[in-house]
Amino acid sequence: MADQVLRIEIDGSTPTESQLQYLALNSYGHFTAMQVHDAHTKGLDRHLARLSLANLQMFGTELDGDLVRDRVRHALGDIADASVRVLVMLAEDDQVYTVVTVRPPAGVPDTPHRLLSVPYQRPLPHLKQIGGGFGQTFHRRAAQRNGYTEALLTGLDGLIIEGGVTNVALFDGTGIVWPDAPALSGIAMQLLAANLADAGIPTRRRPVYLSDLSTFASMFVTSSRGIAAVARVDELDIAVDPGVLKSLSAVYDAVPWDRI
Repeated sequence: MADQVLRIEIDGSTPTESQLQYLALNSYGHFTAMQVHDAHTKGLDRHLARLSLANLQMFGTELDGDLVRDRVRHALGDIADASVRVLVMLAEDDQVYTVVTVRPPAGVPDTPHRLLSVPYQRPLPHLKQIGGGFGQTFHRRAAQRNGYTEALLTGLDGLIIEGGVTNVALFDGTGIVWPDAPALSGIAMQLLAANLADAGIPTRRRPVYLSDLSTFASMFVTSSRGIAAVARVDELDIAVDPGVLKSLSAVYDAVPWDRI
């Protein structure tokens, strides 16, 4: 199971019972999530930059990227393929500590996503916050109980912001449109956006509203698992274009894997 924890380390060591208790009762911190294949991941520098910037904003100090890499390598050990999370939190003595969790690898679901729009914007959305906040978790679970894959977070007048744990991309028939809204800049989105132009696929950012969705040819979500098509938003069916999905996936797949 993807949720099964194969290994967890705090600052490079097996956690004590006291540390695990503290971890279970405290959720103030930030993290990054990555898929690891043969001890490599995509966009490693971007993951490390995300952690360092968030740490500076939340705790007033930058993170040593080489130290983070060492701790991920140590936690992986002989595990070559995995889903890895690097969480940065405060210990009881107000010192920053790094938690690395290792789970089985996860891929893109075989079926297109179904999104339920909800009026919700995460506080400080540029930070990848541990736990995601009550509102985000509440809306995701409510959407899933109603047969949807996840929530689609929206702002004033139905402004599309982001998925519950994904970024949103739309194809207008000529190129990719990224919703211009205060959302987390996902690593997969960053990598895809940086490489689409070289593949001859133009991109731009602009505000997109729920009322605009019927004007787009297709819709996608991106995450550390990859790229998935969207087949429905609320009661609106969205056309699934296998050709565009194949092109976007090919661009993402061509991004080199970085040695951890």
